[in-house]
Amino acid sequence: MIKYLTVAALMLVPTSAWTQEPVQLIDTHIHYSHDAWDMLPPVEAIKILRKAGLRQAFVSSSSDDGTQMLYKQAPDLIVPVLRPYRKRGELSTWFKDPTVVDMIADRLAKNTYAGIGEFHIFGTDANRPVMKSVIQLAKKHGVFLHAHSDAAAIMNIFKQDPDARVLWAHSGFDEPREIDEMLTRYPNLRADLAFRNEHATADSVDPDWRKLFEAHPDRIMVGTDTFAPERWYYVVEHANWTRTWLKDLPKELAEKIAWKNARALADWALKK
Repeated sequence: MIKYLTVAALMLVPTSAWTQEPVQLIDTHIHYSHDAWDMLPPVEAIKILRKAGLRQAFVSSSSDDGTQMLYKQAPDLIVPVLRPYRKRGELSTWFKDPTVVDMIADRLAKNTYAGIGEFHIFGTDANRPVMKSVIQLAKKHGVFLHAHSDAAAIMNIFKQDPDARVLWAHSGFDEPREIDEMLTRYPNLRADLAFRNEHATADSVDPDWRKLFEAHPDRIMVGTDTFAPERWYYVVEHANWTRTWLKDLPKELAEKIAWKNARALADWALKK
């Protein structure tokens, strides 16, 4: 009897121990744009990211100078991603501006980046000449594309380059069923959960989202989205909430979503 009780007790340990372990995180959706610089100097921004206990953060900014400032402060923490915006207000115009291509090419030649984005592109705009050039630059430099897009634009990106690596910002704001269809169709597509909360309530993962996570354990990542300066004050809170709902998943799956999937994408791009 003692033998069987001991075995049963040991079987319970991993689950119990997992709920007590600290959860490492990589936030794949941070912006440090020009309107945040005065309010939150680089040193203070790094302090917030470290206070959140992040293993790393994917950072893109309008302009890219913001990303470079943070990368200079903490190269161990920041994964630089090149945003094609030089200032705010270019979300709906950048893909019509041919000078963007030269800017991206110049930055890629000078600096280290894991990806290009986050950029906003929808539908057939993904077939415009500027976007076509961006896709080719990503291919040439071996970096991923971080696309704030609808499913149609994602499809158009993969039509141009079936081998592209794409991180789908906000999972397209689609429902789990639609996300599942896209992830199933495109093996090189990943999805972040930035600025979404319907996948978990308090400390429980929604059943439909759980099915999605289980079906695609290597494809989902977490993120905050500091799209406005005041969002920086939510980074720590978001990290804590993320750790809470991740505890509702098996440890191996939770760790992949928390940081391992993001680390794998960054390592691929940075050739580590």
